[in-house]
Amino acid sequence: MGVRAFDTPLAQAVEFNRMFDILVYLFENYGAFNACADADAVTRKLTAAGFAKDEITDALAWLQGLERVTQGAALVNQASPGAFRVYAGFEVEHLGSAAIGFLAFLEAAGQLSATQREIVIERALAVADAPVSLDKLKVIVLMVLWCQEADIDILVLEELLDDGEDRLLQ
Repeated sequence: MGVRAFDTPLAQAVEFNRMFDILVYLFENYGAFNACADADAVTRKLTAAGFAKDEITDALAWLQGLERVTQGAALVNQASPGAFRVYAGFEVEHLGSAAIGFLAFLEAAGQLSATQREIVIERALAVADAPVSLDKLKVIVLMVLWCQEADIDILVLEELLDDGEDRLLQ
């Protein structure tokens, strides 16, 4: 996804917030990630749901990047006990300490593999606004796990979908 020029930083933040709304909408309305393969059909459905064409284009481009990175991801060796990831300075700036802490928590809890963590980091770096908010990082984690058809613990799923509103998962 290329960086686009916006009139104001506020316009950029709104644009990326809408992209994340689209990603959550797709997760909630499509059973599997590969059901989103027909970009034209997905675009029609998202347009009918009230999303703007440019927002849809940005979200689908981001998802195509996710699919490309996931397919090209090299398996990371099983981490040795006591091993940890060292973040580069630009990663710390872009992700922020809350996002890095959340990734460490998910990995320590066995909910995110080292390979999945790297995919999450790559996709978070593909989002222009920094630092990435914890809410946006949760959506990115959700998209990575959904793309890989990973089993998601129900409590983790509730945490990833928690937007402050009451929600019942079935």
